[in-house]
Amino acid sequence: MSYTITRLIAGGDFEAIDAKVRDALADKGFGILTEIDVKATMKKKIDKDMPSYRILGACNPEMAWEAIAMEPRVGAMLPCNVIIRQTQDGVEISAVDPVASMEAIDNDDLTQVAGEVREMLSEVVAAV
Repeated sequence: MSYTITRLIAGGDFEAIDAKVRDALADKGFGILTEIDVKATMKKKIDKDMPSYRILGACNPEMAWEAIAMEPRVGAMLPCNVIIRQTQDGVEISAVDPVASMEAIDNDDLTQVAGEVREMLSEVVAAV
């Protein structure tokens, strides 16, 4: 099983794709809790250059509420990270597959919620 839901947009503009990802997430009820500009961080911390790479920590509060009610420690695996990164071929979008990330937790109800979130994130990636 893959651990991400991924799509490559050939020749895409990084900032334009970033904006579309944010809009698609909002359309599915996700907010951005955290944002990490990996490119800027690597330059600042270890003086290394790399292509644009951004991690968005996305959260759908309703789904998070359900998951936390079922498994209070599931917060260690939240939020759902979505990566936007520049490649030689275009801009790649990768969202965590919540089903894959929840495999370590033995709770069928949680697996069902993770499946719903997987579907939402798949729709986000497809919508960009």
